[in-house]
Amino acid sequence: MAKVGTILAFAISVLLISSWVQVSHCLKKPAGVARREDIPYIKCQVCEKVAAQLYHQVQKKQSQISAKKVSEFHIIEIAENVCNLKKEEADWILRLDIVEQGDRLELIEQDSEGQCNSECKTIERACEEVMGYSDTDVAEYLYKRNPGIDSLVNYLCKDLTDSCNKKPPPLPKVTAM
Repeated sequence: MAKVGTILAFAISVLLISSWVQVSHCLKKPAGVARREDIPYIKCQVCEKVAAQLYHQVQKKQSQISAKKVSEFHIIEIAENVCNLKKEEADWILRLDIVEQGDRLELIEQDSEGQCNSECKTIERACEEVMGYSDTDVAEYLYKRNPGIDSLVNYLCKDLTDSCNKKPPPLPKVTAM
């Protein structure tokens, strides 16, 4: 009888554990995936936003240490993290939505941070493509020249990368079946 009780207790334990695993697995939301096909339509806009973020984040860091100039190390750190959603420097991405307007995709800034789904992953991926291996170059430019936003946008988006050298293609027309 004790053997039957032990087997019964074991079977109930296995059932409880397996049902718990199933339920907890269902509670997880699937992580958003970048829509690579959208990147060509938003790459220039993302580049302009990245340049503005770099400028503002360096200015913010400067105001925090007021008496001294921001170190090149701090600027490199900002440039390395500006596209990484796991870092605070990339929180700006969470305030952007990708919206279809006519034959274009537009980045629209929101008042608050949203849930990170495929839109934010797509913007993160576009940001990574823009920055590529240019983070130290743009950090050096920021450190040595202390440029304005327009100069930084031009340097990052036209000189250092080709993100804004040509117009984004029009969105393909979707036909109804």
